[in-house]
Amino acid sequence: MIRGCGVAQPKPWDVDDELWTVVEPLLPKVERRVRHPGRKRHPDRLVFQGILFVLHTGIAWEHLPQELGFGSGMTCWRRLAAWTEAGVWPRLHQVLLDRLRSADALDFSWTAVDGSHIRALKGGPRRDEALLTGAEPAASII
Repeated sequence: MIRGCGVAQPKPWDVDDELWTVVEPLLPKVERRVRHPGRKRHPDRLVFQGILFVLHTGIAWEHLPQELGFGSGMTCWRRLAAWTEAGVWPRLHQVLLDRLRSADALDFSWTAVDGSHIRALKGGPRRDEALLTGAEPAASII
């Protein structure tokens, strides 16, 4: 709860109905499994929340608490892999960006550009090479 308000704040992995109406149509349709006819597939919405829970908390997939009802960590991991292969995430990103643009809700004043740094394999001196301070290298004392 937010202090002093008495209003419960939703958790980052909670998916409300409005967001789910955006996400659900992007997920691939899966036919009923013949191999395990009595076993029901865990609901996509709960698995989606399980994926968000693991990504938000940083816990290992196998440590996903069963009490939360999101399914097993392996179920969430497999569904994440299947949805990634089906291209769900780039499509979801585009749909959400389009909605934000249409609502004029994108504020690029908070935008930051990040970069990565990699070692140049053949360029520049290595860290363990001492820079020369004189015209010639010093004589060896060994």
